[in-house]
Amino acid sequence: MGRLFGTDGARGIAITELTCELAMQIGRASALELTKTTNHKPTIYIGKDTRISSDILENALISGICSVGANAVRLGVVPTPAVAYLIRKNKADAGVMISASHNSVEYNGIKLFASTGYKLPDNIENEIERLILDSPEEVKLVSHTNVGRVLDYPTAKDDYIDYVCSTIKEDLSGLNVALDCANGSSSVTAEKLFTKLGANVHVIHKDFDGTNINDSCGSTHMDSLMEYVKSNKCDIGLAFDGDADRCLAVDENGNLIDGDKMIAICSKSYKERGILKDNTAVVTVMTNIGFSIFAKENDIKFETTKVGDRYVLENMLEHGYSIGGEQSGHIIFLDDATTGDGELSGAKLLEILKLSGKKASELASCMESYPQVLVNLKITADKKGMWDKNSIIMDCIKKYEDILGDTGRVLVRESGTEPLIRVMLEGKNQEQITQMANDIANTIKVNL
Repeated sequence: MGRLFGTDGARGIAITELTCELAMQIGRASALELTKTTNHKPTIYIGKDTRISSDILENALISGICSVGANAVRLGVVPTPAVAYLIRKNKADAGVMISASHNSVEYNGIKLFASTGYKLPDNIENEIERLILDSPEEVKLVSHTNVGRVLDYPTAKDDYIDYVCSTIKEDLSGLNVALDCANGSSSVTAEKLFTKLGANVHVIHKDFDGTNINDSCGSTHMDSLMEYVKSNKCDIGLAFDGDADRCLAVDENGNLIDGDKMIAICSKSYKERGILKDNTAVVTVMTNIGFSIFAKENDIKFETTKVGDRYVLENMLEHGYSIGGEQSGHIIFLDDATTGDGELSGAKLLEILKLSGKKASELASCMESYPQVLVNLKITADKKGMWDKNSIIMDCIKKYEDILGDTGRVLVRESGTEPLIRVMLEGKNQEQITQMANDIANTIKVNL
């Protein structure tokens, strides 16, 4: 059975790959699986980002959910972490977020949350897949008055904003903050949230029209925010992705503060305040080698997981750690949230900025990033899982690993959210690792 779910839910080209029929099936199967132990009529929350296809998929999901007897509650356009929080707050039975996160507008996705507010573990996703792909006859429809109702939650955004604000104890007045909302979910929450915290807020890319999400803006396209921060003499800039579960920052000089540096800044501050649990942060194999040097210099331990915030979270839950995340800006503050939350992460960073009395560039100087090169190769479905079984490709990778030795590293992996092979190299010499990365990519292209 092929997998419907990657590292962050089901995702594909909306309507042609992630079809209405499939969305309806996911609605039915997930409603049955996630609520099978309840003894009441279950309630499932549904949030969405601003993509033109999100309304269509929302209607298909609702049809599936209600056709097996569960109630569907529409949250409207909200950040992904708002779905996770509101499920817990109101003791809903499950939740769905319709979003393809940082991907361009033609993509969409379906992320599922349990009643705890956590994303689903693999075994539950596998059971949902089994019901859809292998045993659809087990999905029993209801009729008459047993069908579910469709309800709305008009205060969803405000309830989420109030919660994030409650986690920040410092008044952010006096800070000039630029926000890039990626024409996505944070367009409906970020300005109000950071204004409520006291910051003087400048907002760009908040005028969504269904087609411009992540379009040359947001956390995957930082240039416009960098320029805006410099031109408008802001203290810092924050950029979110399409569903606002990621955040990257820009210092007052327009320089990038990526997820690795944000985790470093927050870990250091937490340690100084005595609230970094077990003196440990959790990162992934994509984390810059500079983080390990920072951790050693600051007597902070760290653990490394596979790429994907679900794997970071699993490690954090197992050991009770308080901070973990990815270079991409997925950062989890487990004391306050069950999933990555871009606006919460940005607020935590601003709180530290205000507490420190330093400039953003000074905070970011706690970690030096090694030069890093990332080359993405598109692959077709029939080539998935094949590259690491080719001896020519593996010999090429080994050659460059030997050359770099302890001064750098090579990481080749398939994306969990896109049809890509990612070739990443780190080292002291930008020109050298660029040449190496391109050679490995070309070798994969020719031999796969």
